Amino acid sequence: MLRTPARARGRARTRPRSGPPPDRKPLWRRLPLRTLAGLVPAVLVAVWVLLHRSLMASGLHDLVSADPGWLLAALAGTGLGWVANAVARQGSVVEPLPPLPLLATQFAATAAGQLAPAGLGASAVNLRFLRVNGLPLARSTAALALYSLAESACRVGLLLVLLAAYPHALRAKGLLPDGAGLLLPATAVAAVAVTAVLTLVLAGRLRRAVTGFVTSALADARTLHTRPGRVLALWGGSLAFPLLQAGSMAAVARALGLPVAPVHVALAYLAATCAAALVPSPGGIGSVDAALAVALVAAGSPTSAAASAVLAFRIVTVWLPLLPATLVLSALIRRKVL
Repeated sequence: MLRTPARARGRARTRPRSGPPPDRKPLWRRLPLRTLAGLVPAVLVAVWVLLHRSLMASGLHDLVSADPGWLLAALAGTGLGWVANAVARQGSVVEPLPPLPLLATQFAATAAGQLAPAGLGASAVNLRFLRVNGLPLARSTAALALYSLAESACRVGLLLVLLAAYPHALRAKGLLPDGAGLLLPATAVAAVAVTAVLTLVLAGRLRRAVTGFVTSALADARTLHTRPGRVLALWGGSLAFPLLQAGSMAAVARALGLPVAPVHVALAYLAATCAAALVPSPGGIGSVDAALAVALVAAGSPTSAAASAVLAFRIVTVWLPLLPATLVLSALIRRKVL
């Protein structure tokens, strides 16, 4: 019997097997897409800060001479606003949500809200959070719609109550005629009503889809409102959120020595946010700022002081938390919380 030499046997053992080569994943599938997605908000925020660095420097200069106690109160109101948001979001669904990730999601949503108009960024973050926690798409969307409805109703209701209590608050210097303040919430309600009517009347397939969604959402809302704890969370959080926002604006005004009563500042803020909702912009930048400056001037503030107050309010409540909120958003994406 002939034996194969050892060297030949070694070559035979090291000879590659015949057959198709092993599959290799394409380059795009080997990239850490979740990590890259988590970095996108940070990059966008960094670009935005660089483009607006002179504006931020001007606002920070005004804050140097402000009362630090009232500035801390404004920061506290902003932080409590995220808590109120988390409570209201939990109240919009029957299923219990993890409290700490829910609160972190509301904080992270402030960064996403600066990247898309009309709150779409924040809504997308919350929609993703609900989907990750096991809620179907239809119910998650219905929960977002219910929260938006409750928050808008509470904001407009607060504005109407304050306008009834202080009917002359926004008529200083003749900027607004009698009854003009009532036009702000009325216009917002009319715009929503007209949009709904046009959607339901003009579109066939879309009308059927919207009707089915509304029917499902109403069924979920009825079930939710049989639970007193969820009702209290939804409407209590939705009411507390605009109250805390208006309180933060009043605290910033006091810190800068704005010659306007705090309740008038709060009324001006609510009126400005209701009016600016008709002209959506990313984070309300531009629309809310302009409407708030006009409302503060109408409430009796000098023009330059009103502009400084609006800028300081933006820095305290949006721009200072923006970087940590972006980092939290990136971390939640990487850890698959979102």
